Amino acid sequence: MNNFQKLNNIIGWGIFSIALFVYLATIEQTVSFWDCGEYIATAYKLEVGHPPGAPLFQLFGRIFTLFADPATSQVAVAINTLSALCSAFTILFLFWTITAFGLKIFQKNEQNNTTSFAILGAGIVGSLAYTFSDSFWFSAVEGEVYAMSSLFTAVTFWCIMKWEKEADKPNSSRWLILIAYLIGLSVGVHLLSLLTIPAMGMIYYYKKYEYSKAGSIKAFIISVLILGVVQAVIIPGAVSLISKFELFFVNSIGLPFNSGTIIYFLTLIGAIIFGIIYTKKNNKPLWNTAIVSLMMLLIGYSSFAILVVRSNSNPPIDENNPEDAVGLLSYLKREQYGSWPIVYGQHFNAKLDSKNPYIDGNPIYAKDEKKGKYIIIDRRKNSLPNYRKQDKMLFPRMWSNTQSRHANGYKIWAGLKSKDSKPTFAQNIKFFFSYQVGWSYIRYFMWNFAGRQNDYMNMDGNSLHGNWESGISFIDNARLGTPSSSITSPPDHLSKNKAKNHYYFLPLILGLIGMFFHFKNNNNDAIAVLLFFLFTGVLIIVYLNIVPFQPRERDYAYVGSFYAFSIWIGIGVLSIYDFLRKRINPHTSAISAIIVSCLAAPVLMASENWDDHDRSNRFTALEVAKNYLNSCDKNAILFTNGDNDTFPLWYAQEVEGIRTDIKVVNLSLFNTAWYIDQMKRASYDAPPIPSSLEQHQYRTGTRDYTPIQERYKRHIDVQDVISFIKSNKAKAKINTSAGLKSYCPTKKLRLAVDKEKVKSFVPAELHDKIEDEIKWSLKGNGLYKNKLMVLDILANFEWERPIYFAITVGKDNFMGLEKYFQLEGLTYRLVPYITEPNNGQ
Repeated sequence: MNNFQKLNNIIGWGIFSIALFVYLATIEQTVSFWDCGEYIATAYKLEVGHPPGAPLFQLFGRIFTLFADPATSQVAVAINTLSALCSAFTILFLFWTITAFGLKIFQKNEQNNTTSFAILGAGIVGSLAYTFSDSFWFSAVEGEVYAMSSLFTAVTFWCIMKWEKEADKPNSSRWLILIAYLIGLSVGVHLLSLLTIPAMGMIYYYKKYEYSKAGSIKAFIISVLILGVVQAVIIPGAVSLISKFELFFVNSIGLPFNSGTIIYFLTLIGAIIFGIIYTKKNNKPLWNTAIVSLMMLLIGYSSFAILVVRSNSNPPIDENNPEDAVGLLSYLKREQYGSWPIVYGQHFNAKLDSKNPYIDGNPIYAKDEKKGKYIIIDRRKNSLPNYRKQDKMLFPRMWSNTQSRHANGYKIWAGLKSKDSKPTFAQNIKFFFSYQVGWSYIRYFMWNFAGRQNDYMNMDGNSLHGNWESGISFIDNARLGTPSSSITSPPDHLSKNKAKNHYYFLPLILGLIGMFFHFKNNNNDAIAVLLFFLFTGVLIIVYLNIVPFQPRERDYAYVGSFYAFSIWIGIGVLSIYDFLRKRINPHTSAISAIIVSCLAAPVLMASENWDDHDRSNRFTALEVAKNYLNSCDKNAILFTNGDNDTFPLWYAQEVEGIRTDIKVVNLSLFNTAWYIDQMKRASYDAPPIPSSLEQHQYRTGTRDYTPIQERYKRHIDVQDVISFIKSNKAKAKINTSAGLKSYCPTKKLRLAVDKEKVKSFVPAELHDKIEDEIKWSLKGNGLYKNKLMVLDILANFEWERPIYFAITVGKDNFMGLEKYFQLEGLTYRLVPYITEPNNGQ
């Protein structure tokens, strides 16, 4: 056994080295698209990213950037390397987890050198299969949180295996305490590792108690309740209590700001110390372990304090501005993203209750430095929709009425007659299985263990893009429902797509063999792995209740489930070995099982996946960001909208110092008061936005939506319109009981042109086209806060700074100014003359 343990350690670190080499050889050399630009930028300068934050990832990322040359792409490489290192450690713990399960399958009386060799081979095959899996490899080579999140998931599950091995020893509870600490730390990265709690709970039960069906069910229910308590009570509740303490001691007692927070921590520390002493004195080891575990979880969770500290420094990226306990609670609860039904709720065509169409939401507080207390800036009276009972159902899957495209997606996937149809429960379930489970999980699962068609995003279920594809023609043709010729001879951009990867079902078959073998030989452990598999896969789908037409493929969210299946791929090697050893020489059977399995899974997967996962020569995201910024003149204001036309720009400015004279304004965030506050501050070489609206005139709950009530037929100067909107005159003309604070008196606007100023950037041959004033008409029946702020900028910029809209912003945000847009690079510039109709139109 000692010899096995030595080999287990040596080979494990060898597998780690292979994985690390693979990921470092294929790592992205700069920033990637989507959230990577934001994560790298916020880690580099310890800024505040989007809710619910990833402070531990940022702290580790900052440490890694200390080894890079400042203001270069080495910063991105350093944080990408952090992901590669975390991913390699994940593979290490997967190897040790598989060999631990293997040892339990072949009990001590069955173990010999040949069996030990087969167990080590199982660890090699299973861990390398996951190393080269499509979704995990994708996250391993970029600066995102999912690689570090996977590491916490892997090490947490490995720890429960170590506890099980030492459960009968006096100090075995140290592993449970370590698990609690790791879970607390993992919250500062991602919540994925929490989903291992039910699986760990079952391992604990099987080790500590004699098995019975009733006991097993009870243990499962308790484990799920523990998961619910940690996720829904302890994590938000800890901060919620801080918020309540703060409000009480500041507003009711009259103490200074942050007094309640200090009193809360002193009370919590005192309660924990008392609990530890009491349980120790009265010989209550289980409760003692529970209290110490809670303490360690909270210590790990305390990484979120860095967000409050950094937010108070007002860095350029300071999303949601969580400067105190009250603000941190809203930040952690992700209130800006809203909520969704899970077990019971409305369908997407639900009507509001006729008697009580809206109910009150939680009020929003803000500091009032003059009064020395927190004041309510938005009571959220009648802010939450209340739907009719007849329009609610159990397990509502088709629920979102926020975007018409969601309704169209429900129609496509559930077979509704029209977008206005009331879905039946059967159609609701059809949508769940066809889209949420089938398309949004099983398709991704098959990408990893059967094969992939190409890397074109597919949200409508067509047969040409983004399907899983095994490489066995007659199966693929029959499943996709298309003629054989269209599959065997697709267009070059599809047939030669690097992401066309075929595994011929071999890794899938090996994993299924391992699963059945696991249930046959160790049912208890197999149930634990099954729970791991389900809770990190299908149960995420159930909880998130995802809507159709996602902006990107979401396979990275389910890598925990693929990790669990890779355990069974490893155990599949043991199944083949067990089958062969009864028929041929055991030593030969072990070698044969390992070689065949290696070729069927990791070798095949590596050969197919390498070309599309090698990012060593990809620089697209950074080059696009440079092109956006360099399309702008000096000291420009650049309006963007989505993640991919904003986050790479943040990276370029914050990390590499490219065109820091430009003020990048994200129109999606421009609806929030905290972001407007940030835009009204200078950042690096970029002056603040020109604005006349003061904080109390646009804070949350004030002018969130400004309706248009046309009172003039002529064009009105935009400065006069803004002055009117923020004046008391605008309030008298509307129904304030509807929550509307002001209105816009016209759709027709004009803006005077200072010809002497604009001649400095308008080419001489176009000087005669410069108009005395530009005129345009607003579209729609009102202005959301972001468009109101754009008008405020137009009213105050006085042609002293160039204004640009990114070409990806979309016409809805152009506000009717298209005829004055001049295409320059990847941006539309606002110019004082009418341009050709192809510019921005």
